[in-house]
Amino acid sequence: MNDVKFLIHSGIGRITLNRPRALNSLNHDMVLAITEHLETWRSDAGVRAVLIDGAGDRGLCAGGDIRAIYEDARGGGTASLRFWADEYRLNALISRYPKPYLALMDGLVMGGGVGVSAHGSHRIVTERTRLGMPEAGIGFVPDVGGTYLLSRAPGELGTHMALTAGSITGPDAIHCGLADHFVPGERIPDLLDALASHTPDTALDLFAEAAPASGLAADADWIDHCYAADTVEEILTRLHSGGDAAATTAKEIEAKSPTSLKVTLRALRSAAAMPELETVLAQEFRVSTRALSSAEFVEGIRAQIIDKDRSPQWAPATLSEVDESLVDSYFADLGDAEWNGVTR
Repeated sequence: MNDVKFLIHSGIGRITLNRPRALNSLNHDMVLAITEHLETWRSDAGVRAVLIDGAGDRGLCAGGDIRAIYEDARGGGTASLRFWADEYRLNALISRYPKPYLALMDGLVMGGGVGVSAHGSHRIVTERTRLGMPEAGIGFVPDVGGTYLLSRAPGELGTHMALTAGSITGPDAIHCGLADHFVPGERIPDLLDALASHTPDTALDLFAEAAPASGLAADADWIDHCYAADTVEEILTRLHSGGDAAATTAKEIEAKSPTSLKVTLRALRSAAAMPELETVLAQEFRVSTRALSSAEFVEGIRAQIIDKDRSPQWAPATLSEVDESLVDSYFADLGDAEWNGVTR
């Protein structure tokens, strides 16, 4: 298919997301095609490693096809549920893939882009990397295993990333456990050439460098203190009294959906106690299913992506109005509609 290209060369199975005008955003057909090739390559003696990258010069992947999800949600459809179920199965497959799985995380790596990269065995960032889980900004909650990854970042850095919906640099991603290697962008072509005749580890030894200092790590003291609180309300109270940077962060968070903020915090805390990625993905699918039918998700996409007025009208409008029973509903058991029971 044209939206994703597959090539085997010198033992490397290469996956190139090929929608540069859409920042290589993922659609359902792409997810199914990638899964099919990974399953085939698993037992193919001619493939010793897999590499995923993105076409164009703007990034690996900006996430899922949010416009398609918007139309589905607005129309009360269920196509997004089938997409998410298959996408999450792909994330799980990548996490346990038996061959080296290299992810070239250059440029933008957002949402679903994190899902097809940060679960891999060899995760490569550059000075251009901007990685984030922006879901809270559109009335949604981090998924694709994002709550699993962020809940395991040092201290409360993952909570900070999730609630602000902001992006981080390549060095930040390495510090947070979301990436492994820093390779300057100008050396990427040489790295790709080296993979033809070297193992992934040897090639990376040749071209990876010590990452620059992480700016996020430098802010860890106030981040860890503020986000260690048990509620979003207390986190905001601490941020407002934590200095200029913290107070600015509080204002960013306060612009997000109150419902999404509370659901996101609970999802992160729950994910931290779950031993396996698949268990977290099951929880994320419950949350995503509930979000698809919520007005918050539709309104968030409308304000940020469709109309771009950046003025979402959240309902409930304040944290105090978000009843715990509403938060509970996002985590309710789906019975036969659990993620592994949903088929295409």
